[in-house]
Amino acid sequence: MSRIAFTFAALLLFPLALFSQKYVERGYRTIQSSDARVFVGTLASDSLQGRDAGKEGGQMAAEYIVSLLEQWGIKPLGNDGYLHPFTVNGCDMNNILAVIPGKSNEYVVVGAHYDHLGFGMAIDGDSCYNGADDNASGVSAVLQIARAVKTVRKTPERGIIFAFWDGEEKGLLGSRHFVENCAFLSQVSAYMNFDMIGRGPVDNPKHVTYFYTASHPAFGDWLKEDMELRGFSFIPDYRAWDKPVGGSDNTWFAKNGIPIVWYHTEGHPDCHMPSDIPDKIDYEKMTDIIRAAFLCAWRLANENY
Repeated sequence: MSRIAFTFAALLLFPLALFSQKYVERGYRTIQSSDARVFVGTLASDSLQGRDAGKEGGQMAAEYIVSLLEQWGIKPLGNDGYLHPFTVNGCDMNNILAVIPGKSNEYVVVGAHYDHLGFGMAIDGDSCYNGADDNASGVSAVLQIARAVKTVRKTPERGIIFAFWDGEEKGLLGSRHFVENCAFLSQVSAYMNFDMIGRGPVDNPKHVTYFYTASHPAFGDWLKEDMELRGFSFIPDYRAWDKPVGGSDNTWFAKNGIPIVWYHTEGHPDCHMPSDIPDKIDYEKMTDIIRAAFLCAWRLANENY
């Protein structure tokens, strides 16, 4: 192609890029810290009893998540509704699965577990293990990304499945059930995971560990580009990993060779304690993580990698 022809083609494509970016910005602007406070505050309230899988609190959490998906017009995956029940060792649990269809038969899965520990040993008179960071923070991310993608009002190349896993605290049960029973697993192009994105180490409060599959360096490049462009308030630690297994629901996807992106702000003294409460979340940092993740999710659904 001659230089003149190349320049002309670039000029034709430039307005298209701006047009596409306009849609993405519309979704981006919906991600707000005020909503993060509401979602985390509701999910990690005492009224939800610590969201123990298979118990009343977990069921109430599921009902709340489904009510938001319905409100935003995000359809369930499959014909049987949002709840996908499964049983392990006599415990009735439910994954929640919703989808925004794409142009192709490929999918990206964006997921976080919504269960926690329920009631446990009382510490300082409190026996409700609210799980604000673990993992109401991650659920808030998936909810806000789902709404943002819906707000874009532009069909992505790949469909995006929004997954809220149950039974993670009992052994990564919900994500395992999905992967082992998914008839279209070969059509899943990537998995994005959130597990504890609301806090950070005491000596490095803006830290975010950004795990991604090492064979897909573009995942790291995307965040570096967005960090430079957007000036996010967090500091990422880029962790390329050959096969990101262990630690969370990314495990079963990675074991099946599916590329992974996983946002995680590391542990803290309140993890798995009654003191993991909404007031201790860094909402500014968490909201910036969700914004960055939305941009990544949109690229996972639309670009080659």
